[in-house]
Amino acid sequence: MLGCAIMIKLVYCITRRPGMSLEEFSRYWREVHGPIGRRIPGLRRLVQSHPLARPADIVLPAFDGMAELWFDDLAALEAARRSPEWRASSADEANFIDATRTALFLTEEHEIPDQALPRK
Repeated sequence: MLGCAIMIKLVYCITRRPGMSLEEFSRYWREVHGPIGRRIPGLRRLVQSHPLARPADIVLPAFDGMAELWFDDLAALEAARRSPEWRASSADEANFIDATRTALFLTEEHEIPDQALPRK
């Protein structure tokens, strides 16, 4: 969350296109798609979460990455979704994402501050 303002966040859990290596997927997403998405008007913050090597006891995730897009409010998100920049970003997804294995949800973060920790 930026400062104390409550913002909304659109979260995408994405999976790479069949036949694409994880390295190719991550490179394309970061170097090509990221700059396209960053031009979306009203987008306050864009974060891509790429997978790391995992300890043996952690099960493989159902997705290859997660994108978080922050907006001031629902009106800003709706305006962004009508923009040519949003359409360009959505069209580019076919180059690296398996659309049949994508999930998204809209959230409002509630940060739990340190003061909420029980005192000993």
